[in-house]
Amino acid sequence: MGFKCFMAYYWLSRFLESMWFTWVSQMNHIPMNIDYDKNVDWVSTQLQATCNVDQSMFNDWFTGHLNFQIEHHLFPTMPRHNYWKVAPLVKHLCAKHGIEYQSKPLLTAFADILHSLKDSGDAWLEAYQHM
Repeated sequence: MGFKCFMAYYWLSRFLESMWFTWVSQMNHIPMNIDYDKNVDWVSTQLQATCNVDQSMFNDWFTGHLNFQIEHHLFPTMPRHNYWKVAPLVKHLCAKHGIEYQSKPLLTAFADILHSLKDSGDAWLEAYQHM
């Protein structure tokens, strides 16, 4: 393998990694309604600021278990492969205290990113189009 081929593979892998990381890390955050501080406790704030993507063998693998973003925010030092173990306990706690536990299908999470980005673009266009 020559240097040019090596560099092509290197940059292709970096591009794919970057795209993967952006989609995986943002699908749980960007679409959430966190514009204003609602003066609620820390746990409720974490549950309003993020959501999970439904568990499946593929989603666990594809996201490196970060489809459990709620548990990731509540237990940041817990090994990611254990999030599925505490998810039922967190769901029970949320139900007990009337806090919404949000989880959605993977394709819905991806679509929510696109909708949020479009809304942001429309707001920017409205603000700066007539300057």
